[in-house]
Amino acid sequence: MSSESDDPDNVPDGDPAECYTNRELSWLAFNERVLAEALNPNYPLLERLRFLAICGSNLDEFMMIRAAGLVGQVQRGIGRPAIDGQTPSQQLAAIREAVLDLSQRQQRAWADLRSRLADTGIHVADEERVNSQAYAWLKTYFLDEIMPVITPQALDPAHPFPFVANEGMGILFTLTRESDGEQLVEMVLVPHALPRFVRVPGEEAIYISIESLVCRFAQYLFPGFRIAGDGAFRVLRDSDIEIEEEAEDLVRTFRSAIQRRRRGQVIQLELQDDCDPGAEALLREQLGTTDSMVLKTAGLIGIEGLSEIVKEDRPDLKFDSYSPRYPERILEHDGDCFAAIREKDIVIHHPYESFEVVVDFIRQAAGDPDVVAIKQTLYRAGNQSSVINALIAAAEAGKSVTAVVELKARFDEEQNLKWAAQLERAGVQVIYGFVDWKTHAKVAMVVRREEDGFRTYCHFGTGNYHPVTTRIYTDLSFFTADPRLGRDAARLFNFVTGYVEPRRTEMIAIAPIDLREKLYELIDSEIANAAKGRPAAIWMKVNSLTDKGMIDRLYAASQAGVEVQLVVRGICCLRPGVPGLSENIRVKSIIGRFLEHSRIYCFANGFKMPSERAKVYISSADCMSRNLNRRVESLVPIRNRTVHDQVLQQVMLANLLDTEQSWELDVAGQYHRVDTSERSFNCHRYFMTNPSLSGRGGALESDAVPKLALRKGAV
Repeated sequence: MSSESDDPDNVPDGDPAECYTNRELSWLAFNERVLAEALNPNYPLLERLRFLAICGSNLDEFMMIRAAGLVGQVQRGIGRPAIDGQTPSQQLAAIREAVLDLSQRQQRAWADLRSRLADTGIHVADEERVNSQAYAWLKTYFLDEIMPVITPQALDPAHPFPFVANEGMGILFTLTRESDGEQLVEMVLVPHALPRFVRVPGEEAIYISIESLVCRFAQYLFPGFRIAGDGAFRVLRDSDIEIEEEAEDLVRTFRSAIQRRRRGQVIQLELQDDCDPGAEALLREQLGTTDSMVLKTAGLIGIEGLSEIVKEDRPDLKFDSYSPRYPERILEHDGDCFAAIREKDIVIHHPYESFEVVVDFIRQAAGDPDVVAIKQTLYRAGNQSSVINALIAAAEAGKSVTAVVELKARFDEEQNLKWAAQLERAGVQVIYGFVDWKTHAKVAMVVRREEDGFRTYCHFGTGNYHPVTTRIYTDLSFFTADPRLGRDAARLFNFVTGYVEPRRTEMIAIAPIDLREKLYELIDSEIANAAKGRPAAIWMKVNSLTDKGMIDRLYAASQAGVEVQLVVRGICCLRPGVPGLSENIRVKSIIGRFLEHSRIYCFANGFKMPSERAKVYISSADCMSRNLNRRVESLVPIRNRTVHDQVLQQVMLANLLDTEQSWELDVAGQYHRVDTSERSFNCHRYFMTNPSLSGRGGALESDAVPKLALRKGAV
């Protein structure tokens, strides 16, 4: 099994703060890059608003999970330093300062976008646009649709303080009774079922926030009272789930844990800055905000709610629509997935190529009388999953179907419990995997009876079997009928379903068994090549790089003269360009129309032209301790020459060449947009307009992009 201990030979000397970047601050820097897209003048306005809403949603999750974890450590007196040497209390102080700054920048971005949207006829939270006709409609809507589902509650010793759910919003009212002048404070909680914004009917788009609507017509809630003041607030709670190792019934344990999460400790209180001081003091006291972060704003609370406005039907304010291509190789075989895969391995690049082919792979298996078994891992499947329906159809058709449903997929636990119940009712054998580890590998295998015996067809992915995210996440799907990979896939499933650890695998590496060691071995091979004077280079594309052991190994490679180029979308604790430590390492992040999500690991293997014999792998794993030590992951070698070149010379290279959406990480841990004055290249646009990967590498043959070669400091 992989160990979290670091190789003592690879531990850099010096101040940790100069060798590594703090994980939490690096994540916040990633969200700053997301926010920068909301300010990007080259994007349509509603797309900019989408990025702002994503930034808000990201920040909420960060506070509920990462900040909450640090608060818990401080409260328990845990002083274990992070990779950069900061203690939990030091990290928490730095986070709060950075979050405050980021929140203020979000509000400034919102004020700018709100004004720009108004110029196009979309008015959000603009009370001045409410004329008499709109007022009459809003009043009727409030009385008919809102008032019946909200409940005012007095806050005094006679009434227990109401529970405010995680991500819950409420409004405090300070009232004066007209008959005797008595003052009291009332709270109105806004149910999650209500819309965040209400659109006034009409050609002109006028959106009124739910809190504004309640305040506007509050006199109907409180007849006989004069409203002296009001103020909206929003609560974020600790939302991490901890499962006891000795949990006897994982399903029951998770149902209970989900309920506990809703009542977690308050981590952040967001409220309007003109909230009545007395009401605010009462709120703070009752919510127990001693260790919470309190954000006061004159702008909009709950920035993530702006995603509702993005749905406005204004194509002129959105990216041009894009329809993924269906893989040409499958079409050439009249839609027969098995025939196409049997002929040759196939790689599919989502979202440029349709995820529907993955669903069709399972659908075809369900309806094929020669298919005897289907096995699939399910980490996140969404709330409307065609993959789930295909598995149910297969089970109902009499196939042996096994589904590994991961209950520990954060914020998808409830949905996965529902899917598991539906699958079991259909006759699917549902496995929940390990108590301690998450099953994060993306694998599906189909066993088919053919003339020469049983043949196994496999799908290995870098992303989830999720119909929504596959339209916006860039991921790779690899289909193969290679018997060695089929046997390895079976070993992986036996490991998860029966805890039968494979003594060996033929091609793939599995975390937490040997994936870390395999990556170390590949890096060390490049170090050895450099020592022998042979070409040595590493190209990696991951979402996060936080594991100290992996970082130190890459530092050792740099010190040995290995050229290292990393595309790290989010968190990166490695510092490139540190003299004597990481001078040969370059790190970039790509933030654009699609979310970079694929994980690719490439090694020059002693050849100047990597297309000759470079080693190429795709994986479900990032370079994080959790992926390498506490998750079931797969690292899959790409041996087919065509697929090898497509992954290396198209996907990997295009990411390295991108300038329009790229940010470069400097030695101080700061990101800067890549200069596009000399060369401008957009990898997302390239993949949207060039031949598909499954089209036999047409873009490679036509030299649409240059070939990847070892040249210091360049591609």
